[in-house]
Amino acid sequence: MIINAENLANMFIGFNTVFNNAFAGAPAFRDQLAMTVPSSTRTNDYKFILQFPMLREWLGDRVIKSLAAESFHLTNKSFESTVEVDRDDIADDQLGLFAPIIAELAKAARQHPDLLIAALMAAGLTTACYDGKMFFAADHPMPTPADPTATGSNTGGGAGTAWYLLDNSRSIKPFIYQERQAPQLVSQDRPEDEHNFMRKKFRYGVDYRGNVGYGLWQLAYSSKDTLNATNYANARAAMMAYHNDENVPLGIIPNLLVVPPSLEAAGKALLENAYTAVAGAGMQDNVWKGTAKLLVVPWLS
Repeated sequence: MIINAENLANMFIGFNTVFNNAFAGAPAFRDQLAMTVPSSTRTNDYKFILQFPMLREWLGDRVIKSLAAESFHLTNKSFESTVEVDRDDIADDQLGLFAPIIAELAKAARQHPDLLIAALMAAGLTTACYDGKMFFAADHPMPTPADPTATGSNTGGGAGTAWYLLDNSRSIKPFIYQERQAPQLVSQDRPEDEHNFMRKKFRYGVDYRGNVGYGLWQLAYSSKDTLNATNYANARAAMMAYHNDENVPLGIIPNLLVVPPSLEAAGKALLENAYTAVAGAGMQDNVWKGTAKLLVVPWLS
């Protein structure tokens, strides 16, 4: 291929098609864990999500509730990945060698927020959320009219491998994926570019802007205790007992069990087996079958 601006532009169009197709086809799980929030500024303020909207009987005037006094901010970060293409390979029509690389760039860009969310989940026991407590903590403020100092727990403790139980059925999710700029393929491939002149290289990359953060702690529960029926039942009971400041249940029903690959078998046995072994009683119906979906996240290893 003759190296000129027109041919390079056509080549980039082809690369961009490969990128877009691969990006659209790459699996990603972030929508199951996080709500995607478009961002138009450097930093977003999330005061508006720090409470569960609930209705009451309308007697007399409306009861106006201000947004929660707490707030937290999420500042966008920039992410990139870049590869170089040798000019001689382009001249020798070796473009087929680079299509898989461009496709892998697209897959990496599609899944990178998943990696960030997995890291966020794993850090939940040591990273604070909007109320000043660790995201997974045993003492989140959960006051009632009768007990202004009451607390709630969304951690089961333990010292083993962490697993997570979520309610992802709502518009608000336990985690936030903030997107300032969607991933895009970019190039530095003009014939007159210095790196082409000095090193006969063209560059192609992907970049995007965004960040991840914690949403409402009430929608997620973490435990390092053994993943079994007893601890799973305790986690469900704890989540379904969460209430608002008027002591009205929030209506949380956990529906997603998130595990690393090492707990996949235990998760499948808990949620998919029709029967379960009970000590001293043999095989019995598995009452937890189908109570949640199982999501295996490789980056939680």
